Amino acid sequence: MIIWLASYPKSGNTWVRSIIASLIYTNDGIFNFDLLENIRQFPTAKHFRRFTNDIGNLNEIMKYWIKAQDFINLDNKVKFFKTHHLNCKIGKSSFTNKENTLATIYIVRDPRNLVSSISNHYSKSLEESKNFLLSPRYIGGYKKFGEKKKENLTSILGSWQEHYKFWKKNNDNYLLIRYEDLITKPLDELIRIITFLKKFMSIETNTEKNNNIIKTTNFKNLQLLEGKGRFKENAYESTDNKIKFFNLGPENNWENSLDFKIKNEIEQKLSNEMKELGYLK
Repeated sequence: MIIWLASYPKSGNTWVRSIIASLIYTNDGIFNFDLLENIRQFPTAKHFRRFTNDIGNLNEIMKYWIKAQDFINLDNKVKFFKTHHLNCKIGKSSFTNKENTLATIYIVRDPRNLVSSISNHYSKSLEESKNFLLSPRYIGGYKKFGEKKKENLTSILGSWQEHYKFWKKNNDNYLLIRYEDLITKPLDELIRIITFLKKFMSIETNTEKNNNIIKTTNFKNLQLLEGKGRFKENAYESTDNKIKFFNLGPENNWENSLDFKIKNEIEQKLSNEMKELGYLK
């Protein structure tokens, strides 16, 4: 059964993935990027090759979303997958179902701060990045062998609003993690994650291990490890130039980057969700 780590892009998924990888796959809680190999992304091409040769065709791939997860779950073991995909149903095709989904940890971030992060990651202007958030989107797309990121398939994002609402609506076992709380109270959030996961699996941890997790997965350390070339999942601006993944993090403050028009449009169009999440009063 799958425990999803689901989020809109640039919301802290890799951060939470690092925390959980250190918790589950180490004895001492000390993080390194190799641990992320234990929590891979879905969907990728390898999950669908046994079902179809038309890997680049989203209409073909969606027919096999559930069959691919059925196959993944044949061993009846708990496993984690990262996804940015919308928890949607298109025609008769559902992205996932209760038979394959054990639980979801959903990571969310103030959409005003997402604007500059999306701008950096996708090389877009702030205006384009705002539009990216507010309109239904696709990301990724299959590339031929030899090209960067060849395994990634097209992911249906929807808008930021749809992404948040669809994952919340379609889940029974659901934990919400706010990016901002990881910054201000990381140990409390780690304890929340541990308590949640104990419902589904055995967790071995102690105070020393928890402290190591917090220390080695803080944003500055992840940024340092990326600077040393240890992170392999960066986006590419060109063949030889990786875009910095751990860019601003806690230092990203929308008050310093967004003009009033962009801020106001986001707050108006996402008002209900932002109030529900505590981003607006």
